[in-house]
Amino acid sequence: MTTYPGIPSDGRPLVADIADRFERVLRVADGEREYLQGVIEFFQTVLVINAALVGQAQNEEVKRLTEASFTQNEEVKKISAWAAVFFAPTFVAGVYGMNFTHMPETQWIAGYPFALALMALASFVVFLVFRRRGWL
Repeated sequence: MTTYPGIPSDGRPLVADIADRFERVLRVADGEREYLQGVIEFFQTVLVINAALVGQAQNEEVKRLTEASFTQNEEVKKISAWAAVFFAPTFVAGVYGMNFTHMPETQWIAGYPFALALMALASFVVFLVFRRRGWL
């Protein structure tokens, strides 16, 4: 700017002073820009770390819920297996409890022990099936 031909020679020191001040302001602005860029990078790093910690906490919670669900599923299997074991004698007792006249087992002397043995056998077979599968 000091070499600009439209500036009188006595005004050139003032123009040089103004140019120097602009350069100092430019250097300060550049320093502030670099500082702010560092602050932005710091907070971006903090946000990334925070997101990683939140993700890790969510993964741990999902793992805990999965384990709880698996445990609950195993308990439901056991309850269902025991219900099936007790269903067999209930079914036989329900059929024989209808008292139809054309059921030959009701006229047998061994009809009652046969019904009890059938109930026990059915329950035992169902119990063995579920024991082999690991449900009981």
